[in-house]
Amino acid sequence: MLTLVLSAVFPVVVFLVVIYNRDTQKEPPKLVFKCFFWGCVSVLPIVPLEMLMSKFNVFESSLMSSFYEAFAVAALIEEGVKFLFLYLIIWKRREFDQYFDGIVYAVFVSLGFALVENILYVAQSGFGTAILRAILSVPGHGLFGVAMGYFFAFAKFSPGKKTGYLWLSFLIPLLFHGLYDFFLFYMGNNENTVMILLLFAGFGALMIILWRVGTRAIKKHRGADNYYLFRGPR
Repeated sequence: MLTLVLSAVFPVVVFLVVIYNRDTQKEPPKLVFKCFFWGCVSVLPIVPLEMLMSKFNVFESSLMSSFYEAFAVAALIEEGVKFLFLYLIIWKRREFDQYFDGIVYAVFVSLGFALVENILYVAQSGFGTAILRAILSVPGHGLFGVAMGYFFAFAKFSPGKKTGYLWLSFLIPLLFHGLYDFFLFYMGNNENTVMILLLFAGFGALMIILWRVGTRAIKKHRGADNYYLFRGPR
């Protein structure tokens, strides 16, 4: 059992360490741990909300049923609760003083949730699931967090565009998350070999896009922080 738990925890820790070490001016450990802790706690409202929303899935079509579960249940609720926790914990903190900080804090919240989810799935399904989730699910949640934090930072440092960027901070991760789950859910509900192959290809393309978007977001915010570090305050 300990081995299973460690296999669920390890990929989360790796992703967090990589993101934290990319920060040019490290955030206070207590604050990033607070984000991570509340990310873990976010499972408590998310699970019953998802169970409630699933009861309204009355679609007979596997296409519409998968779409509903992916976007209205998983993506909407998970990204919505994570966004709410991120905003309540971080928005007014004076430590949030660089662009990349938004990514750091958002990823810690997102992977706090992912850690608990990962442990639950791995404990139930075994080591094979741990490997698959280490490759796909953990990076997926981490990259959703990167997207959220990217626009969250723009909202913080672009007062005139705050509302628009906050909406993007919520909607872009929701879109990515919804597509991610839709491909997986619809593959699981489909018996057409050709359709499964198309969905698999779409899922692979989505993962490539997620990595490219996430990498560029990280580079852009690190570059902005370095620019203002040498040029002085915004």
